[in-house]
Amino acid sequence: MNNFSLTSYLTSNVDITTQEVELLSANCKLKRLKRGEYILQQGALCHHVFFVESGLMRQYSIDEKGKEHVIQFAPENWFLSDRESLYFNKPSLYYFQAIEDSVLIMIEEQSLLKLSKINASFLEFNNKLLHNHIRNLQNRINQLLSSTAEQRYLDFVKMYPDLLLRVPLIMVASYLGITPESLSRIRKDLATKNFRK
Repeated sequence: MNNFSLTSYLTSNVDITTQEVELLSANCKLKRLKRGEYILQQGALCHHVFFVESGLMRQYSIDEKGKEHVIQFAPENWFLSDRESLYFNKPSLYYFQAIEDSVLIMIEEQSLLKLSKINASFLEFNNKLLHNHIRNLQNRINQLLSSTAEQRYLDFVKMYPDLLLRVPLIMVASYLGITPESLSRIRKDLATKNFRK
């Protein structure tokens, strides 16, 4: 696994030895997905943390009326997991689907815990990732409750600067909690404002 970006991601963010990287990667599996394929579906148990080596994933749910709600996108070098399913052994409420052909590294939770016990730097890094994830979720909830659709769109562009060319606009609208028509209107209004400047 030394040639994968997970290795470089860890070695550039954590004080970690080659042996410790090998310990983590010993139980990891590589999974290749074609566009449209799933790594997790609603009702299944999530047993891994997924690291996106290449490609682009999305996490979404479907409500009782059959409407999709995109929770997050995960491009290269992002982690993706259903923490409720993983930690509390509950069936997942979500789908994890490849938007593009993707390569994921499937990391077992036990491997993360084992490495956290022997490497304080990795424990701190892992905690930081978790707290950053919680912070982003809190900000997202606050935005959905209190920000205008235009502000949510601008925040999306800031968080995912390269994704507008890779993600269908219908999925972006779902992430923002608006209709595709509203998203088109917002984009048109912003383009007009920027043109006038």
